[in-house]
Amino acid sequence: NPMDYKDSNNEWIGFDADLAKKVAADLGVEVEFVEIDWDNKLLELNNKSIDVVWNGMTYTNEVKDSMECTESYCKNAQTVVLKSTDAVNYTDVDSVKNLTFAVEAGSAGESVAKENGFNYTAKSAQSDALLEVKSGTSQAAIIDLLMAGAMIGEGTDYAGPMVGPNTDYSDLTHILELSEEDYVVGCRKGSDLAAYINDEFAKFKSDGSFMEIATKYGVQDAVVK
Repeated sequence: NPMDYKDSNNEWIGFDADLAKKVAADLGVEVEFVEIDWDNKLLELNNKSIDVVWNGMTYTNEVKDSMECTESYCKNAQTVVLKSTDAVNYTDVDSVKNLTFAVEAGSAGESVAKENGFNYTAKSAQSDALLEVKSGTSQAAIIDLLMAGAMIGEGTDYAGPMVGPNTDYSDLTHILELSEEDYVVGCRKGSDLAAYINDEFAKFKSDGSFMEIATKYGVQDAVVK
């Protein structure tokens, strides 16, 4: 996941992690990354075992009602990936509806495949779905736009530590966004930290560091300018 992952030194890095470290430095605190059960994020926030939920969190009505949220800083979408040589033949949802798809089991990609009535196979990870397309077992995959930006096409050598070495997806491309969602950072209700993070984002955008971090992790197409 280009938002957060551990490097070879067991340090958390990624678009979200790097942004969080910059905000913490300006606040004069040291950031501590805590892995939680995602379903318990509100409980963890309210009992103060964490202070911020910052990990590609989709802005839903539930999140809006229960947390003090930042503005959207990043957009994600479910995007169709296929071999670059096939892309010219597919430009809209109608054109792809007869393809065989690979998706990650239980993911938003699987939900979109169901909604559209696509013929699909569920795999255990998004990288497995991409391998299906690369090997020709499936004609297309549906994965996150953020993952697509980080893992496929030219100049995506960053993907190595995420999906294992020597996996080259430069022969794939993504062509069509099927659904869109906004990512926000969540703080406790009533906290002024969300407003502070918004101000920080504005500062990082004006000094160029926001896009610099996004480009480092291949998510520049998804960030809110």
